[in-house]
Order: sequence, then structure tokens, then C-alpha cells
Amino acid sequence: MSPLHCFSLAVLLLAGVSIAQAEDRPEVIRLGAPAITGNIQGVWGATGVARAKGFFEEEFAKDGIRVEFPGFKGGGPMVGQALANGQIDFAGNGDMISIIGKSSGIKSRLIAPGTRLENAYLLVRPDSPIKSIEDLRGKKIAYFKGNYIQLQVIRILATVGLTEKDIRNVSLLGAPATNALLNGNIDAIFAGSESLESQDKGLTKVIYSTRGGSARLTAQSGLLVREDFAERYPEITERVVKVLVRAARWASEEQNRDEVFAIWAKGGRSIETLRADYEGRPLADRLNPLIDPFFIAQYQDTEKLVGELGLLRGGPVNIEQWFDRRYLDAAIKELGVENYWVSLDANGQRAQ
Repeated sequence: MSPLHCFSLAVLLLAGVSIAQAEDRPEVIRLGAPAITGNIQGVWGATGVARAKGFFEEEFAKDGIRVEFPGFKGGGPMVGQALANGQIDFAGNGDMISIIGKSSGIKSRLIAPGTRLENAYLLVRPDSPIKSIEDLRGKKIAYFKGNYIQLQVIRILATVGLTEKDIRNVSLLGAPATNALLNGNIDAIFAGSESLESQDKGLTKVIYSTRGGSARLTAQSGLLVREDFAERYPEITERVVKVLVRAARWASEEQNRDEVFAIWAKGGRSIETLRADYEGRPLADRLNPLIDPFFIAQYQDTEKLVGELGLLRGGPVNIEQWFDRRYLDAAIKELGVENYWVSLDANGQRAQ
């Protein structure tokens, strides 16, 4: 090591700056999420918008940092495993899987909402005698246990005094579920907005949805970061959040609705489906990046339900301690959007 280099390191150490802080910078930032096909990540929320608009490149290319978006076949559980194994630095994942992972010992921080107010739909055959949630007692219902839709099913059934014990679950999703429904092997399907495609084709009929109803029945996801990444690269972590807040700000503008839907449609859902699913709520509510009373209440309720299902293998998760608002607060302040979004109260209503 040259005398000049030794002197430089000595100055840094005397100034209280670690070598890692002074010299380290990641060559690549990896944001993982469930795949829609193969290893192609779904186009979701503000992340999808930021990717399409080139916001990540604008922020990090000048530093020579690449940003990658690996997708994981197998959905949320595989994303959580990748985060735990250090294969990715950030993860977009649903509340249920994220809480299970945190309880199991995955060292993560939740630093921002991902998607919010995601709807659930109940589909039957067009000629089905099932007309309401009450009619589901004793019926075979397709949905995947162990992910966000299960919690929505539990919450929806509870509105009419039913529980999962009152129905018969069949673990099917997508085309296999639709085929089973049409063949009479199951009676109904609970699914997300992607299910509207089968209704558009005349194969199924939606008889219930959370759209326009209680926000407490919708699903939420969050952006997680590995603790060691956030501790080693706090500025990079803040800049990632800043990119997403910037994208959310642009996408929240109603005049950009058509372009936003065109971006998200690349993830497999048609523009018509997206328009139907997003009807009745301002884009600013669905893209709101604030960790507001509603987002906190939903995660707390999910933690409670997951505990009742016996899935918290490492014990309860303190939601408030798990959430780390520092990066989001700094990004919102830097972008000057402190007063742009309206917080939702614990019931999902706009705070007055």
C-alpha cells in the first residue's frame, strides 16, 4: 500500500468514516418479486412504473450501478427465501408471506408499501346457483392457502359468520382452477383481479368482489430490504425508495391513468381488466406510499390472523418495530411531496 493511500485511510478513520462507507458501493441492486412466467418478474405498482419510465437508470447509472429485477417461480415463498439467502437485496412481497418470513428469522425491514387495496373476486359458472357468500357453505372453493388470498377469504367469510371450516378448500389457481370450475369439479374460485379475464371471455361470472366495499377486506404488500444491505448502504437504500416515491407520484396523477395501465398490462392483465379493477378509487389511494394508519392496521391484523393459523414459527412479530420509516420519510422530504398523498385511517377511509 502506498504512503499516500495509507495517509488517506488514516484521515478517513480519524474522521470517523469506515472504509466500507468510504469505498464500498454495490455493483448491482437486485429487486426481487414473484415471476409471472419463467424468471420474468411481474410488472407491479410503482416498481413497474419506475422500470418502464427509466427512473432507476436515471438514478443509478451515473454511479455505474446496475439494477436487476429477478422474478421467482413459486411466488412469495421463493422471494422470501431469496431475500434470506442474500440472492436479492430488496423484495416486493405480500403481507402474509413477509410476516411469516420475519417470524422465521429473516433479517428484513419493511421500508415502504408495495401494492395496496388489492381486490378479491368470487367467480362461479355462469349458470351456478351460488349467488352470495352465504351460499358457499359446504361448497368446494379454489384458492391457494398460505398466501394473501387466504387471508382475504377468511376476512370475507367472517362478514357473514362463516369460517374456512364451513367450506372445502381446493388448492388451484389460474387456468387449472377455471377448468375445474367449468368441469364441475369445484363450485367457485376466490382470486385476484387476474380472474376477471375469464369473466371477460364469458367462462365465469363474478358474484362478489371487495371493490367498492370495505378496504379491510383488500390485500396489501410491502417493500422489504435485507438488514445487512440497509446497514451497509443506507444512502443507496434511501435512493431506491426515492425512485419508487417518484414513480408513485407520477402514476398517481389521473391524467397518466391510461399510460399507467398500459405499463401494467405488460405483466399479463389486460387494460380492460385493470380499468375494471381500479374503478371507484383514485389512483393516488392505490399508489399511496405512506405508512399510514390503514397500512399499519392491516399488517397488524394479518399478523394476528397468521398467528391464529399457527404459522408464526418463531413467535409474534412487532409490526411497529419491523417497519423502518427513515428512508421513506427522507425520500418524501427530498422530493417535496410531503402533502401530496392523503393518509387513510385504520378502516381505509381518507383521513379528514
